[in-house]
Amino acid sequence: GWYTENYTASVGPAVANGAFIGSAGQGKIASAPRADYADAAVVVLTTAGHEGKTYELAGDSAYTLAELAAEISRQTGKDIPYKDLPPADYTAALTAAGLPAPWPEALASFDVEAAKGALFDEGRALSTLIGRPTTSLKDSVAAALKQA
Repeated sequence: GWYTENYTASVGPAVANGAFIGSAGQGKIASAPRADYADAAVVVLTTAGHEGKTYELAGDSAYTLAELAAEISRQTGKDIPYKDLPPADYTAALTAAGLPAPWPEALASFDVEAAKGALFDEGRALSTLIGRPTTSLKDSVAAALKQA
């Protein structure tokens, strides 16, 4: 699973700088907030029938970073485009923003893998475990904007 917060942590800077940057191309990301994963852990640890099982957990609705930027734009009323950068340029931008090593390189590599489909899943194991749909991108962006 991939945490939605890995991307929504950049909502504030995206609004401040007028763009959401990354290197994920049109890769689909099926993330969910940490709270959804925590709810699944509670179910697995407190109910029978999960012994020896492995779950591939992901959010219900995959999105691209362009779709994330569009949702930020919709909620803020500001034009926040997604700027897809070459990985070296994205790494340089993160370094210039003050992210310490090894984070710029790691984040760029995660986006490169997302572009290849590594963060896409449509199995719905997470929502099945928690008994409800996973938190929507709309709600995750709204929460991030409240914290920004």
